[in-house]
Amino acid sequence: MLTNSNKTLVCIFGPTAIGKTRVSIEIAKAFNTEIISCDSRQFYKEMKIGTAVPSDKELAQVQHYFIQHLSIFDNYSVGDYEKDALKKINKIFQHKNILCLTGGSGLYQKAVLEGLDHFPEVDKNIRKKLNTIFENEGIKPLQDQLKRLDPEYFKTVDIQNPHRLIRALEICIGTSKSYSSFINTNKTSNRDFRPIKIGLTADRTIIYERIEQRVDNMFDNGLLKEAQSLYKYRNLNALQTVGYKELFEYFDGKLNFEEAKAEIKKNTRRYAKRQLTWYRKQKDINWFEYDTNVDKITDYIKTTLPVKS
Repeated sequence: MLTNSNKTLVCIFGPTAIGKTRVSIEIAKAFNTEIISCDSRQFYKEMKIGTAVPSDKELAQVQHYFIQHLSIFDNYSVGDYEKDALKKINKIFQHKNILCLTGGSGLYQKAVLEGLDHFPEVDKNIRKKLNTIFENEGIKPLQDQLKRLDPEYFKTVDIQNPHRLIRALEICIGTSKSYSSFINTNKTSNRDFRPIKIGLTADRTIIYERIEQRVDNMFDNGLLKEAQSLYKYRNLNALQTVGYKELFEYFDGKLNFEEAKAEIKKNTRRYAKRQLTWYRKQKDINWFEYDTNVDKITDYIKTTLPVKS
């Protein structure tokens, strides 16, 4: 049950490259408020270009939290984020009635809005065996096994992230049940705020065009040099992400440059598709076209507010 429905968390969701940063900044400015980021890829200060961190000009317009606040050497879980984000949200709500949450990491959004699901303890040797498979054979055997054991979760998980794959597989193997069976998609929120969910979307062709342009811009802005500076740390969990892994394979001689660039675009398109699959499961998102005038979105938000803010 909500205990303070006068506090509103405006959540801006959508696939990668759809324009969430621009819209969230305009909404935050309209309501004179601040932004909580839930994009886990943008937490790390060493990964600015490859994760499309907002520009210095954008960050200067509105106060943002949880952007480049960590190092790739830090151990930081979604549980840590849930605790830290709720603490920050509650602090801001002491002097503001509206706050924005934005980002493309579905699990981190869920952590803020509903809390994490609880999974049973399993034999730690399972994870060790899965890590050995990954180290010796690469990521594909993990992908194939998860697709077989839990096809539902396979549709939404970032299949390029070995940490996520191994976490799901150890639950599947250790419990003889699917990982998705432990995910409560209809959990009732007990948060001290009322969420309003805004989704940005577009035809898939437009989304893919925007992804192509974003990746090209990343290379123009120095992605190759950034990846080179991180290559020696390639096994860190934070770097198991699209945009870096493909370039590490280029540095290894497994791909040529154009192949690596094409792989980044392909894997980013797949990531966007999985994000959309995740969002479609949520029935309470209010969808707007990506190029909708932001005034129309803010007007809609105003009609949902319990009190004038």
